[in-house]
Amino acid sequence: MDNSANRLPFNINGVAPYIHVFDMPVALAFYRDVLGFSIKYSSGEGYDVDWVLLQLNDIEFMLNTAYEKANRPAAPNPLRIDSHGDITFYFGCRETDALYAHLQNKGIKATGPFITTYGWKAIYLKDSDGYQLCFH
Repeated sequence: MDNSANRLPFNINGVAPYIHVFDMPVALAFYRDVLGFSIKYSSGEGYDVDWVLLQLNDIEFMLNTAYEKANRPAAPNPLRIDSHGDITFYFGCRETDALYAHLQNKGIKATGPFITTYGWKAIYLKDSDGYQLCFH
């Protein structure tokens, strides 16, 4: 689609989703150690921080703790997890079979690679906070 007739005087590049997580060390163990994101910026050092900006190739993704440490309940609130059940993050990944095998080796449940109705091979999984991720 040629949009040259409607050129705007600015350029928007990329998006960095921002999500709340219950347990930052658990979330980082998944996004950093399993999926390969690196920490670009952080509110502190190590795993026990309140906010991080993660990067993987050209993808940026932000995680923030849902509760301040002093106010954090002993377990996640199921209603909070259910409230973002309609959110899915789609990631481009041509090597879905290799990713699926990697996830299985790490003990992470995911759908087996399948061909979607739009003709792409995809796998789906949920992170520890119930956010759905699709790699296709």
